[in-house]
Amino acid sequence: MSESSAPPLACQRCQRRPASVHFTRIVNGEKSDRYLCEECAREEGAFHFMLDPQLTVHNVLGGLIGQVPETLKLATQVACPRCGYTYQQFAETSRLGCDACYQAFRPQLEPLVRRVQGATSHRGKIPVRAGGKLRQQQALHELRERLRQAIAAEAFEEAAELRDTIRALEEKTADTE
Repeated sequence: MSESSAPPLACQRCQRRPASVHFTRIVNGEKSDRYLCEECAREEGAFHFMLDPQLTVHNVLGGLIGQVPETLKLATQVACPRCGYTYQQFAETSRLGCDACYQAFRPQLEPLVRRVQGATSHRGKIPVRAGGKLRQQQALHELRERLRQAIAAEAFEEAAELRDTIRALEEKTADTE
């Protein structure tokens, strides 16, 4: 679903009842959104995960923490200089001791955050009716990141195309200001 379209009012499955349940599924980097009524969502088994007592935030994070590379597991005794909380305590509780823990455990947390959220920076959502300039800035940021990756991979033809796209978008942005 594109950012500019509004969610449907009717269930995408039955087309009779109002859509009250929103699912976002990301598979292999492809995002898809579904809007269903509660009855259709229940029929598709969408709520079965909520009934599983083993599925808690702690267990999910604990499972992901267990997937951190071995080199980072060696650093589990790193302690926060402010509160003394260790990374091992975080791994056991899925909670940090204070805001300084984010910096103290940054090498261990970055792969975890990237795996859970797909990125380590948060840009937030952009309002559909407003935020045209913000959308352009976000597009420029994403294009620059792709350009950086293309150069690193020595894909110079792709990099040249991205460079030209960036220049055109920058000119368009300058013209609207």
